[in-house]
Amino acid sequence: MSVDQRHPVVARTVSPPVPARRPSPGPAKAVVVLAPLALTIALGLWGIRRKNTMWGDEAITYQLAHRDLSQIWRTAQHVDLVHALHYAVMHEIFGLFGAGLLTLRLPSVLAMSLAASGVGLLGLRLAGPRAGLLAGLVFALLPQVQKYAQEGRSYAMVCALVTWATYALVVSVPQRSRWRWAVYGSTMLLACLLHEFAVLALVAHGVTLAISRVPRAVLRAWGVAAAGVVAGLLPLAIRSAGQSGQVSWIEGPVRLPDVLAVAVVGVACALAPVAARGPVRLSVLAVPIVVLPSLLLLIASLVKPLFVDRYVLYSSIGIALLMGAWMDHFLKRRWTSRYAWIAAVAVLATLVQPSLSLRTPQSRTNNVTAVGAAIRNDGRPGDGLLYLSDRYRAWTAAIPEDTRFLTDLALAQDPASSNTLDGVEVPAREIAARMLEFDRIVAVRLPAGAHSPTTPQDEAKASTLRRHFREYGTTRVDGARVTVYVREHDPSPVSVRGDRLGQIGR
Repeated sequence: MSVDQRHPVVARTVSPPVPARRPSPGPAKAVVVLAPLALTIALGLWGIRRKNTMWGDEAITYQLAHRDLSQIWRTAQHVDLVHALHYAVMHEIFGLFGAGLLTLRLPSVLAMSLAASGVGLLGLRLAGPRAGLLAGLVFALLPQVQKYAQEGRSYAMVCALVTWATYALVVSVPQRSRWRWAVYGSTMLLACLLHEFAVLALVAHGVTLAISRVPRAVLRAWGVAAAGVVAGLLPLAIRSAGQSGQVSWIEGPVRLPDVLAVAVVGVACALAPVAARGPVRLSVLAVPIVVLPSLLLLIASLVKPLFVDRYVLYSSIGIALLMGAWMDHFLKRRWTSRYAWIAAVAVLATLVQPSLSLRTPQSRTNNVTAVGAAIRNDGRPGDGLLYLSDRYRAWTAAIPEDTRFLTDLALAQDPASSNTLDGVEVPAREIAARMLEFDRIVAVRLPAGAHSPTTPQDEAKASTLRRHFREYGTTRVDGARVTVYVREHDPSPVSVRGDRLGQIGR
């Protein structure tokens, strides 16, 4: 027997080496996305009705969303072109789900929830899972985020779109895929069409890429996307510039100290070291978003006052990222872990504190529902009705039942049929003649100390009231005064609410 026969060779199949698997980021990613999403939805639904009240800007959205799309377009040719897309979106939502306070505000809740999950993903990609989770939770708890998550305006939608455009930017830098840059550009353009000042985030993105020293190919790709956004926005910007009178109410920066305080906190948090996890560092992305939009809007306000904090609400993205990374940095230091957790909980508790006040009617600058209720309660069928600032007509148009039994003495054509917000008024002389046909007039006026309008119609209203009527009683509500006037020749102006009106301060 040969050696080969005594020791047969057993054939073996050698498998190729199995590469080591990286831990799957799936569960961590799911938590980072879902936890901020769930928290934002919960906070958004909490007290969403605000005791069934509405404020002035929401009333505009509410009444315009009830018009058909052709009416919205015709109205936008005169006023509010910058919000026309939002009104069209809300019109379709009302058509699908019915009109009401919940339908008015739920889109903002959902949009802000998507923004919170996007902030979490940004933090995850730039600083790790815990930083992403903390950033998403901080974003959900920021007072300005909670406030505008419950408003029937476009600001939450803009914030969500800017958030996801920012994520698309960060993802596109290392991969350089054309379709990713197309997603970035189209998302940014949609944000800008909802509100023009979203374009300031585009500037912040450009600065981030310049500081990050990305390859020229990336800068070129961003430049093409940015040019597409600007080209798409330009017709709207040119046309809406002719409607700049609608922001004439801005006499100076609105809530600037709050914005500056938040920016200081954000810049301070940026000092915490965060290990780079890609070509774009977290602080290099977040600080420009926090600082540049507000700064550029303030510079523009030197020519014409334009600064309102909600116009740059998306700056909250940067604040949340910086605060999340700052808390994560201290939690990583084991020797201070106990104190770091205490500090983190204290920060979150501080953000929770304003939550109760934000869900009251007093948290807004005016209360349209209270204005309508005062007109309904203080007037009686057949009384005349005057608006000593026609913007109040736009407010009460949202709930026409409040003024149904009163006669609008100055109205020539209502807002819907005239494709306007405030309606068209008759000439000043005719207003005075109409007023003298009534013994009782309910007047909706600006709050005491507010700048009075100086249109000929408003001057005629005020002059006729002063010469031929006397004030009988005033109800003061947030943002307005509702006053009953009676003719001087009427010796006993009695109404079902006369006793109460006589006790109200004049």
